[in-house]
Amino acid sequence: MPFLRPATRAALASFPLLAAMPALAQQAADSPPDMTRDTVTLGVGAAVVPSYDGSDKNVVTAAPLVRGRVSGINFVVLGSRAWADVIADNNGPGWDFQAGPVVNVNLNRTSRIDDRQVAALGKIDTAVEAGGFVGIGKQGLITSDYDKLTVSFSYLHDVGTVHKSYVMSPSVSYGTPLSRKAYVLLNASGNYMGNGYAQTYFGVTPGGSARSGLPVYYARKGWKDWTLGAMGTVALTGDLTHGLSMVGGVAYRRMLDDAADSPVVRIAGSRDQWYGALGLAYTF
Repeated sequence: MPFLRPATRAALASFPLLAAMPALAQQAADSPPDMTRDTVTLGVGAAVVPSYDGSDKNVVTAAPLVRGRVSGINFVVLGSRAWADVIADNNGPGWDFQAGPVVNVNLNRTSRIDDRQVAALGKIDTAVEAGGFVGIGKQGLITSDYDKLTVSFSYLHDVGTVHKSYVMSPSVSYGTPLSRKAYVLLNASGNYMGNGYAQTYFGVTPGGSARSGLPVYYARKGWKDWTLGAMGTVALTGDLTHGLSMVGGVAYRRMLDDAADSPVVRIAGSRDQWYGALGLAYTF
């Protein structure tokens, strides 16, 4: 998973993983399952996310997941974001070169704005963003032939007229199976925004200031945030390659630069953002 990012892209909550740790220790001698065969995973869960990017109030939302691997091609639909790695894996330990398309439906501040002043600025239309990502991974690094370290970079641009700008996101992640029934992933990422994105989501116009009471603010391009996340999967039936699993994770995000200094965040919200989710998934 190249990205673990906010709102409907929230990281999954890690509580089931923590609860299962004693059982996993007993299974540590088991050989890992074959993680390279063709699979399709369908999942759904509940996510707790900020009501908008920079909010200090959280809301509960659905967190759908579709993840698959067919003939070495990996694809993921997580919330409002979808991507695919169109370079087939090597089906074993070694280097993995990644590249493919990314599409995101940006729902930030389109609804459920849980702050009176920010709500007074008005809702923002849904932005459809499209682009791509490249990455490189090394499988079979530390714990087994199936653990993997991945470094990637994505670029998304508004294909409509909402913010008419871009977001660039570097990311690094490490994932490993703990046994045939458990898997963990750690991720660190950042987001760099263009001028249009910054002003649309973090700026306050004179008209918006008059309606909301927030000071006028012109946001500029720069680093928007960094995020640390962790997720885990525990098989309830079968193993990691087939059957029902519980999936969860948590993530912490820190707003930066002009995004953090925006009245939308500094006065009406918080620079510290927390995300969490818990759900069930079935792998065919």
